[in-house]
Amino acid sequence: MTNPEHTFLFIFDRPFDKKFLFAENVKGLICSPPARHPLLWKFWYDVKLPSLLKKHKADIFVSTDGFCSLHTSVPQVLVVHDLAFLHYPSFSRRSHVLFYKRYTGRFLEKAKRIATVSQFSKQDILFHYPVTAEKIDIVYSGVKDIFIPLDPGEKEKVKEKYTGGKEYFLYTGSIHPRKNLTNLLKAFSIFKKRQRSSMKLVLAGRLAWKYERFMKDLVSYKFREDVVLTGYLAENELSGLTAAAYSMVYPSLLEGFGVPVLEAMRSGIPVITSINSSMQEIAGDAALYADPADPVSLADQMMLIYKDESMKGSLVEKGRLKAQQFTWDNTANLLWATILRALA
Repeated sequence: MTNPEHTFLFIFDRPFDKKFLFAENVKGLICSPPARHPLLWKFWYDVKLPSLLKKHKADIFVSTDGFCSLHTSVPQVLVVHDLAFLHYPSFSRRSHVLFYKRYTGRFLEKAKRIATVSQFSKQDILFHYPVTAEKIDIVYSGVKDIFIPLDPGEKEKVKEKYTGGKEYFLYTGSIHPRKNLTNLLKAFSIFKKRQRSSMKLVLAGRLAWKYERFMKDLVSYKFREDVVLTGYLAENELSGLTAAAYSMVYPSLLEGFGVPVLEAMRSGIPVITSINSSMQEIAGDAALYADPADPVSLADQMMLIYKDESMKGSLVEKGRLKAQQFTWDNTANLLWATILRALA
């Protein structure tokens, strides 16, 4: 969504997909060097960015990375997804955590408006930083239209491709300690021992930070032959894999929003997720919840969804209705309202 009275300039620190430039009044600019290190973040935001904003006479700067410039007078909207670096500092690079801890408070103070993705994240920001609630807007994320249910024949083709035709529980997202996949393996073991079914566990996502421990655990895992790692998948592949799953299991330790949960709901499959952070706010009564720190709790919900077809159907219908509330058009409208408030 754009306003024809304004020209919008998107600034990237690396090559970008031209499809993002979807209107005549939207332009894209690549600014170097790529910023992947705290020292480059400082240079990019406090040296390079102010000069670009001045050169192009920007009315406002919107940062979706949780960073902003401390050396410009241009109003800024700061998008903050979560404060995972405070809750789980060991799950990120030490240099990154030190940077976040040193500067996040300053960024929040400098920004004219703050957008965050859930009430949970808003309250977390307010608890840890001296920010007024009136400065923070909730801008929920959305779900892409590519995630849709499949007919039975299409499901069978997907299952044949990935699991030899077997049913499977699905996790989508990065292979990262915060996603709690070791406990998911433990829960799957408990499920397999109790049920003795041919059910598989499919993990779809790229290898991210500190994945080595998980991969080492997987080598000696008793049910290794029932675990499928797909690696990174293109969206059309991921949408099919999601819609053909028996159930999504998303046991993350902390999420500001949790898009995969709604992708599953939009695809017509039931969801098991964590009882903590934003999950209950987003999914409501359309999901089953487990303690992510307790593999038995996760396994109990996997058993419940496996045994109770009536409840499974109810969750699918509730999930379909819930997912309709979260669209990228709504996200765009909410963010645009935040931008207008920052310009006021």
